[in-house]
Amino acid sequence: MAATWIKSLHTGSKRARSSVVAGVIGYVRNPDKTDGGQFISSYACDSRVADDEFMLAKKEYEYITGRTQGKREVLAYHIRQSFKPGEVDAATANKIGYELAMSFTKGNHAFVVATHIDRHHTHNHIIFNSTALSCDKKFKDFKRSGRVIRRISDLLCAEHGLSVIENPKPSKGRNYAEWSGSKEPSWQEKLRRKIDEAVPSCSSFEDFLAFMKAAGYTINDKRKHITFTAPGQKRPTRLDTLGGEYTEAAIRERLGMEKAVKSGDGGMKTRFGLLIDIQMKIKEGKGPGYEHWARIFNLKEAAKTLLFLKENGIDSYDDLVRKASSASADFSDLTKKIKVADARMAEISELQKQIGTYGKTRDVYTQYRKSGRSEKFYDEHRADIILHEAAKNHFDSLGYGKDKKLPTIASLKQEYAALLAEKKKLYSGSRATKDNMITLVTAKSNADKILGIKPDTQERGTPREQKNRGTREV
Repeated sequence: MAATWIKSLHTGSKRARSSVVAGVIGYVRNPDKTDGGQFISSYACDSRVADDEFMLAKKEYEYITGRTQGKREVLAYHIRQSFKPGEVDAATANKIGYELAMSFTKGNHAFVVATHIDRHHTHNHIIFNSTALSCDKKFKDFKRSGRVIRRISDLLCAEHGLSVIENPKPSKGRNYAEWSGSKEPSWQEKLRRKIDEAVPSCSSFEDFLAFMKAAGYTINDKRKHITFTAPGQKRPTRLDTLGGEYTEAAIRERLGMEKAVKSGDGGMKTRFGLLIDIQMKIKEGKGPGYEHWARIFNLKEAAKTLLFLKENGIDSYDDLVRKASSASADFSDLTKKIKVADARMAEISELQKQIGTYGKTRDVYTQYRKSGRSEKFYDEHRADIILHEAAKNHFDSLGYGKDKKLPTIASLKQEYAALLAEKKKLYSGSRATKDNMITLVTAKSNADKILGIKPDTQERGTPREQKNRGTREV
């Protein structure tokens, strides 16, 4: 019987972003609540430095998208899953929590699962990063999220032979229908969702209004407060009544009109998006309103792309191709180094665990050998003997034996700390490298569309055609 809820973690007005995530992860990782950290698991992050990794992903998101949300930003989401007292052990509860987090996030977000055993009822705390692993998008909470989490949790409990809640009670201040999402969204909520859909595709407030008109909204921007009316809606919705990140000022900020993204040298950073294949979109059923908006969008993005190429001294297509390829190779090299560091850190963590297990079970295993490998002794100490032999097999697989001694825990901790420092340094360098790669690759893709070059035919044609294409100004 697992009771669940989800809530978002915001920056707020009085706390630093990093302290919010660090505070909640620090709480859920409390060794007094998790049996010394034994019942903590994580995905796509190290639970010991998960707060740093979450914030690093957000920095990359800002670099990639150019979007910041300030005090309104949702940093992470907190899921709590409680079990019936005495019905489940901590290890199984943690496993169920991990499966719940993986199923709900679809493996797209890093998360930490901590199982608390300090209360009469065992319960899980799941903290997952709002920023996706790809660092180019964020999790969008939705009306039915609570209901979805409950269904996944109930299914997992049933699979593990645990009871489920058949008639959940409404939560205080919010009825169950609203919490679970079974209630029809209001006109305001529908407008918020459409705004969230529009903003990433627009580069200005005018583009945003064109997008909303193409989506069927009637807009009145002649008065002091802009209003939106959806098809079938009787009374218009004033934008300023939506609050949070949906007021006109907030939308303008999200679009980057009031907060320009600065580059490292203090100059304005060129930001542009991929040109839209309008003909393909029309075939998909987009209306004339969308076509008009897309053509304006393409003209603006093409102008931004050409300005970027001119400012950076890229005057030929081949030069652009070389720089884009070089930037991609640089980022790929950095990514490989980070993966190597990650792999070694994982090896060290596992080796530390096995060394600890080996030491704890050594005396029992020594007695087992002295007993002549007695079956009776084995049955009485089965778990310790199995763990000891598994640890020894792990050492053997790594080549440790007579000629190669096991490293000390102290040396492994020192190596881990060094790798973590190196990883953070690599991440710091990868931000600028990744940003440079994305900018150049996007510019190349736009140049392909401007010049009418198809990706699969770039290297074809006669030498004369290739020479003419290579020296063509972009």
